[in-house]
Amino acid sequence: MSSSTAEAAEHRGVEEEETTGGAVEDEDTGAQIAPIVKLEEVAVTTGEEDEDAILDLKAKLYRFDKEGNQWKERGAGSVRFLKHKKTEKVRLVMRQSKTLKICANHLVIPTMSVQEHAGNEKSCVWHASDFSDGELKDELFCIRFASIENCKKFMETFTEVAESQQGKEENKDASNAAGLLEKLTVEDKKEEEKTNGSSEEVKEETEKVVEKATPEKAEADSEKKEE
Repeated sequence: MSSSTAEAAEHRGVEEEETTGGAVEDEDTGAQIAPIVKLEEVAVTTGEEDEDAILDLKAKLYRFDKEGNQWKERGAGSVRFLKHKKTEKVRLVMRQSKTLKICANHLVIPTMSVQEHAGNEKSCVWHASDFSDGELKDELFCIRFASIENCKKFMETFTEVAESQQGKEENKDASNAAGLLEKLTVEDKKEEEKTNGSSEEVKEETEKVVEKATPEKAEADSEKKEE
């Protein structure tokens, strides 16, 4: 009897195993389910498409809080010098690593200078008119790198860029001055033409008046009146 019971239990176990195994296996029906909402590809722009990166380094940025008289962290991420392909102007842009939020965004101009911060060879400071918050603000920045080498590379590039912009500013001023002089010359020429035109008109009118006032004309007019 125990033998029959064991055989029955074994038989049931085999049946359950076959049933379970069949349920676990997924059947490939070949059916394709179309998405409910079709998402179109959207082009994302960063505003940096027309610029080339001159330098790209990892660092941590701070700004000096004048009211609290202390340094406040702006974020850690990638700091880059971006050169515009057409204008050749260079700006410094830094974004936070995870959020990509802009924590520094300003042009590098000839009047800017960068210097080592308080004897720390891994940090340096500079002043800039920053636009990272959507409006121009005069900021004092401090940036810290992981190595002395990266800090030196940053300072050297900063200085080179500022010096390279000097010639462009002078050319721009010269172009503006030339344009202004050309404008003044054109205006003077127009004024001269206008004056000459007026002189000619006055001359013609004078000749007419003189012609009318000649003695012969006056005598002829007198004879007509006597008749």
